[in-house]
Amino acid sequence: MSFRRVILGLVFVAAASPWAGAQGLIVDRDARHFHVPIARVFEIREVSVDARIRDQVAEVQVSQTFHNPGSFQIESEYFFPLPEEGAIQNFVLMVDGKELPGRLLPKDEARRIYEDIVRTRRDPALLEYMGRGLFKTSVFPIPPGADRKVTMRYTQLCKRERDVVEFSYPLSTQKFTAKPIQRLALNLSIQSRDAIKSTYSPTYDTRVDRSGDHDVRVSFEQREVTPATDFRLVYTLAEGALGASVLSYRPSGSDDGYFLVLASPQVKPPDRKPQPKTVVFVLDRSGSMAGKKIEQAKKALGFVLNNLRDDDLFNIVVYDDRVESFQPELQRFTSETRRAAERFVENIREGGSTNIDSALKAAMGMIQSDDRPSYVLFLTDGLPTAGETRELSIADDCRQANAKHARLFAFGVGFDVNARLLDRLSGGNSGTSEYVQPGEDIESHVARFYSKMTSPVLSDIRIELTGVDVNRTYPRDIPDLFEGGQFIWVGRYRQSNRTHVRLSGKVAGERSSFEFPADLAEVGRGTSYDFVEKLWAARRVGFIIDEVDLRGPNKELIDELVGLSTRYGILTPYTSFLADERVPLHAQRQNSQRAGDSLSDLNMTTGQGGVAQRSLKKRLTEAEQIAAPVTAASPPPTTAPAASGPGQIGGFGSRVSGEAKVAARPRGMMGGGSGGNVPALGVAVEDASGNKSVVGTVRQIGSKTFYRKGDRWVDSTVTPDEEAKATAVAQFSDAFFVIARAQKAELNQYLTFDEPVTVNLDGKVYRFEQAKH
Repeated sequence: MSFRRVILGLVFVAAASPWAGAQGLIVDRDARHFHVPIARVFEIREVSVDARIRDQVAEVQVSQTFHNPGSFQIESEYFFPLPEEGAIQNFVLMVDGKELPGRLLPKDEARRIYEDIVRTRRDPALLEYMGRGLFKTSVFPIPPGADRKVTMRYTQLCKRERDVVEFSYPLSTQKFTAKPIQRLALNLSIQSRDAIKSTYSPTYDTRVDRSGDHDVRVSFEQREVTPATDFRLVYTLAEGALGASVLSYRPSGSDDGYFLVLASPQVKPPDRKPQPKTVVFVLDRSGSMAGKKIEQAKKALGFVLNNLRDDDLFNIVVYDDRVESFQPELQRFTSETRRAAERFVENIREGGSTNIDSALKAAMGMIQSDDRPSYVLFLTDGLPTAGETRELSIADDCRQANAKHARLFAFGVGFDVNARLLDRLSGGNSGTSEYVQPGEDIESHVARFYSKMTSPVLSDIRIELTGVDVNRTYPRDIPDLFEGGQFIWVGRYRQSNRTHVRLSGKVAGERSSFEFPADLAEVGRGTSYDFVEKLWAARRVGFIIDEVDLRGPNKELIDELVGLSTRYGILTPYTSFLADERVPLHAQRQNSQRAGDSLSDLNMTTGQGGVAQRSLKKRLTEAEQIAAPVTAASPPPTTAPAASGPGQIGGFGSRVSGEAKVAARPRGMMGGGSGGNVPALGVAVEDASGNKSVVGTVRQIGSKTFYRKGDRWVDSTVTPDEEAKATAVAQFSDAFFVIARAQKAELNQYLTFDEPVTVNLDGKVYRFEQAKH
């Protein structure tokens, strides 16, 4: 199949927040407009969140700019659903600078208001808030075409368990906006009397700036975005040189639980000397590197030289069909050796073929001691064309030459590299691969990577949870810990009890050990950290693809890949057929056959397809965030072309045997049942060039994944037998509201479909049918 037609799909389930849906929204209370879905009523132009946490107490100020895009005046009430914990105090709300009167309503009174709106408007959107209290303002008008700036301030006590503090800000109701938000920004400052170690957001990729052990600033900004999940941040507190904390979640007593270890060192005191390291840079100077590539590579080498430290050892190996080095042996970094190395780099000239095997053996042979952490940075833009050229032999030679266990980091430049070879080399030597797309700057890639590893704190790390059986832990090779950095280690556990994290590693050649207490969650402890399960699933999927890529197909692994993809909505090019409305979710044998056929695409080791597939694998194996569902405001239907062979479905590359056409119709999840629902929540897919699109036949809501099958949505955990025996309930009927009132508040988000849906609610399966008008 031509890879130009393949789109790589990567979808994670959105994390459920303990404060899901508590962000403010407005509801038009004019009865003349009840036919208009809530999601069509207003636009949110800008959201700015500024928060300051001092020893667990958060002071939060939020500004939202609402715009009325319609031709009639909105008689607005501002709704702020309260968190279940009731942790808000000192609530003040202002509209255009004037304080607006409001009332705090208890759960029962709030439930009646939510239910009345849902019944009257026949719009299920607000059902997910039933079971929560409510702050509701008096009515204020928004004329046609006008804006209103709503500012709210409140204080909140952040949840703390042992040494883990959590701050959440509910962005999820921004999905009600009729158009993407023009600007979304969050700035959070944290001050603590106890030393702050790790900071981690499972839902957003944030920037973290640290000025010491007790002060941290976290921020992110996005434009033209409709967030469909809440912002969550956990930070850990611990004194001493190192901190490690455990987050865990156990969904059922019959299954293993899931854990995540966060580990990070203290911020370096200014008087502490960094631990020395060894760095060998291996640079391809073959003819294909001519022009911009060799110049950028030389600048990248210069960046590495500029960021070496006194007492570091280093060398430079350059190769074409011949291998040459800066010096025969490792050099101690001084101002003199640096100037000599810079002259050597300046005189590098491209030309000749590519002898990867000899270059790597030469580099590994220079490292004669393991008393310090050692790193080999290997850069190439082509295939091996001189000396040993066989992929397996090159990888085996490199592994055998690496007697002192250096970590190898491979940088593949362009699409002419053998991406599978680079993954073999890095994976076989405890490193990772980076891929530089055509047109991207080599120096910026290398600089961004290397700047994180200038000062190692702990190397050759081993982790143990004492007295607990753990399995399927990722990453398999735990990375070294660097100054200002942290790592995330996930896995599964058997026993739910108290334990200790025993973490050991080398400091200046000597092994040191650290211990930290931890609790592994029991069943029923809540869903605060349910994202850990999804993060583990993403890394497990990446591991399975890597195993198939490097060792060949395996039936058990393919079956597991299909099962994980189905349950968690992690759609890759090999399981994208699940988005086809006509493919049964639980046809294990047929779906495994489809996946096995698609996995043959891993035989593409070069070109755009070869690089794109390994880039996807890397994102999965190193996943740290759970990507949110994507909200598309009235996206047009997408239709796959008729195909006798491989075809596309819903924006995914997939094999569609014997199918003429597949439509991925964006369906509404919220809004009036009269049709034209906005926004439509879909899943994000990404092509080989990084371009994103939305597929409308898969939804992630809370901790569940739903697939569009025929005329209804189906919960991925519901089997065909369970669906056949499901209890039928009409939407907006008395029985429908009885279920909403009786069940846990967090389950009501699964009632917000305005189309037929089959769902398992706390062990009971229902078929909710669309209301008749």
